Amino acid sequence: MSAIRAAGPGDRDAVVALWRACGLTRPWNDPDADFDLALASAGSTVLICGDPVTASIMTGFDGHRGWVYYVAVDPAQRRSGLGRALMQAAETWLAARGAPKIQLMVRSDNAEAMKFYAALGLEAQSVAVLGRRLDGR
Repeated sequence: MSAIRAAGPGDRDAVVALWRACGLTRPWNDPDADFDLALASAGSTVLICGDPVTASIMTGFDGHRGWVYYVAVDPAQRRSGLGRALMQAAETWLAARGAPKIQLMVRSDNAEAMKFYAALGLEAQSVAVLGRRLDGR
């Protein structure tokens, strides 16, 4: 397994292509802007593995909780330990910044992802996620 490192601006195209290949993007979100914003803030990062990029995770600390987004492993590389290693790297990054808890959102119909996260010790939380678009989309 390749070393996990922080992504740089030059990694954006490869990372966004991976997110698309893994079905993580949605028409109402701009993954290029998400990547750029994560790198522009001291409270967030994108961690990657491989050359070319075969796995990625976006993580950030909002001052209260650590959050994880865009966990992606090239479909040909799944079940190789990359996802587990990235989650551990994100937890380490967040803990170093004082995050007391890690959270993520999983689409309710993604049973495979739910099993993966359960195997890592993450548990469903008894909260409802509410939202509203602010960008007019």
